[in-house]
Amino acid sequence: MKYSIKWYCLAFVTAIAFWFIPALAEIQQLPKRETPRPVTTDGIPHIQIDVEVVPEITAELLDRVSTLPGVALRRTIVGRAGSTGFWLKDDTKLVRPESIIRGREFAHVHPDGSLHASLPPELALKAIEAGWAIHHPWSAKKRGLEGFVMIYTPATEAELNVVFDLVKESFGFVSGN
Repeated sequence: MKYSIKWYCLAFVTAIAFWFIPALAEIQQLPKRETPRPVTTDGIPHIQIDVEVVPEITAELLDRVSTLPGVALRRTIVGRAGSTGFWLKDDTKLVRPESIIRGREFAHVHPDGSLHASLPPELALKAIEAGWAIHHPWSAKKRGLEGFVMIYTPATEAELNVVFDLVKESFGFVSGN
C-alpha cells in the first residue's frame, strides 16, 4: 500500500501530540510553591541544608510511590546512605535509559525528604520556575540528564501531592507509561 507525504505528516503530528499533550497538561497545572527554596550544595553530594523534615510526609510519599504499578522501593545505588531508590521493575519498559544515572533507579528520596528525579526537561524547567526543584549539578554534564533535578522536601500535604505528581511524571518519562 502506498502512503502519501500528507499521510506521513499527519501520522507524525498525531504521534507527537499523543506523546506531549498529556505532559503539557500537567506542566500547565503546576502551582507555585509557597514555602521558601531551601539552600542546597552546589556539588556532589547534592543536598539541602538546614531543612526541617516531616517524617510522616516522607513516609506517606513512600507509601504512595509503592503503589505505582511497575515500581519497586529498594536501597539506592546512586543516592547517599539512608536514601530509598524508586526502581522500575524488570518487567517494566525503560524507554529513556540515558535519563537514569545507574541501573533502573529513576528517582530516590533522601532521609531529609528531598528527591532526585529525572523529569521531562520542559517539566523540570517549570518545576524550577515554580519553586519546586533545582537542577542537579550533573544535569548540564551528560546528554539525557537535562531534566535531572532535586525536588525539595515537601512540608505539607498539599506539597506532598505536587511532589508525588512530579514522581509520577518522572516514572512516565523514563518508562513511557
